[in-house]
Amino acid sequence: MSSTRQFLSRKLAPHLSGLPSSTTTASRPVALNRPSKRGFASIKNNVDTLIVGGGPIGLSTAYHLATHYRDNDGSGITIVERDPTYARSSATLSAGGIRQQFSLKENIEMSLYGRDFLRQAHDVLKVDDDEVDVQFQEHGYLFLASSKQGKEQLIQNSKVQQSAGCDIHLMDPSQLKQKFPWLNTSDILLGSFGEKGEGWFDPWALIRGLKRKCQSMGVKFVKGSPVGSVRGKSNGRVLSVDVLEEEKDVVRYNVHHVVNATGAHCSKVMETLASTENGTGMIYPIPVEPRKRSIFFIHCNAQQSSDFVVPRIAPLTVCPVTGVYFRSEGLIQADGEPTGNFLCGVSPPQEIDKAIDDISELDYADHELWDEVIWPALYHRVPAFGEVKVKRSGSYLRKK
Repeated sequence: MSSTRQFLSRKLAPHLSGLPSSTTTASRPVALNRPSKRGFASIKNNVDTLIVGGGPIGLSTAYHLATHYRDNDGSGITIVERDPTYARSSATLSAGGIRQQFSLKENIEMSLYGRDFLRQAHDVLKVDDDEVDVQFQEHGYLFLASSKQGKEQLIQNSKVQQSAGCDIHLMDPSQLKQKFPWLNTSDILLGSFGEKGEGWFDPWALIRGLKRKCQSMGVKFVKGSPVGSVRGKSNGRVLSVDVLEEEKDVVRYNVHHVVNATGAHCSKVMETLASTENGTGMIYPIPVEPRKRSIFFIHCNAQQSSDFVVPRIAPLTVCPVTGVYFRSEGLIQADGEPTGNFLCGVSPPQEIDKAIDDISELDYADHELWDEVIWPALYHRVPAFGEVKVKRSGSYLRKK
């Protein structure tokens, strides 16, 4: 049995043991709980698994169901995605990072599986002779601690990470300075660096590769959004989902399983599926809200000198206290010269980090964060960043 099957069997099989085949057509009682506001569905389809959300999570769910539980047959799986251009996709607009530096073993194990998947993407996502290059750059993550409490946390996390087989190394200030001569370590007590397996990749390439592979196995893709559901009277189980599709028709999908893979929007989607005519819904709402995150792409104009060293390759570095992060951006030049290109960002302070309802807020980045938090932290941590310019910026949603 492959390592992939072993991981999935160990982690997912207990939850999927009752999964019926894609050809199952058992009849079930139907009780209409909430018809679509646009009227009753005019078309009906029978599918085994309906996945709402066609980003990396939804696509990965379809891929793994088809490859590991259906003998590469995805004909019983349908993915509903409201925007197949992914113009507002959190995945394509974010930093596209992967790390194993977590404190929870289960998170570490999932990330190790993701690391192996990215390393093998060119092969496992290949369709015919067309391979996929997700441009996985294993340049690492670097977490820094400037307090005794932060130092102790890195040490405890490292024990869990190393027990799981991660290539994570603790580094004192002198070791950090030797490896990263551009780094200001004057207030640093300890660093934790992922030598291998951590870094970043091209999310858009991963999405395209997963989608093409799923299509080759028969997974169906629909442009639309769920607008209602039908649930069983006795147990409340979702029996069908009404989807408003591109042609403005409401199509009903009779389902055995529904997967909510809508990320920051998952709570609202769940409310749609759980709501009833009399106004009742979820007993325990999903505690997830969409939060705005801004990302800035910068260029460092500083000339190399003993005092101002421009990083040739900067791992995704997380500054202590502020939480500001930065990393190199783009493919590294073959001659080893620094490109001077980086991306950076930070989560807003808790007092202003509120859920957003107006998607138009993503049309602009929060430049106050750049002026007041990000740039001062960058300049303190990397003196050469005293001469940087913002080339472009953007915003995306993150669930919290």
